[in-house]
Amino acid sequence: MNKYIDSNPELGKQFYKDFNSKGKIVMLNLLRFKKIADYTGIEGLKPEKDITGKDAYELYMKSTLPILEKAGSRVLFQGESKGFLIGPEDIIWDAVLLVEHESVTKFIELSQNQEYLKTAGHRQAALEDSRLLPISENSVG
Repeated sequence: MNKYIDSNPELGKQFYKDFNSKGKIVMLNLLRFKKIADYTGIEGLKPEKDITGKDAYELYMKSTLPILEKAGSRVLFQGESKGFLIGPEDIIWDAVLLVEHESVTKFIELSQNQEYLKTAGHRQAALEDSRLLPISENSVG
């Protein structure tokens, strides 16, 4: 089974094309944590002792939230998850996160922000697998 941690440039171009004119965008994050965070290649961020992937992700969020809020984005929901009620029984996510961004441009600016990039390695160290699904608002009725 493929694992996904970082974005794919081709999918990024398609994301920009599909969502750039939609206004606000919400990102649905599905997260599976490593038992022990892996800081290989990013030793400068590694805590003094081993920590769990969940703890590494908490470090990521702690450093990212102020940058995110400064960019006009906000966390709408963050929670724990287990197996699906409707869906595959062999795929389990540890956490779910919904983050609202003012626009695709603001999201891209955030992802390239130098202050953000300094500590984004905590996310990489934390995650075994992830999914990031952009969602635009759709009026009903």
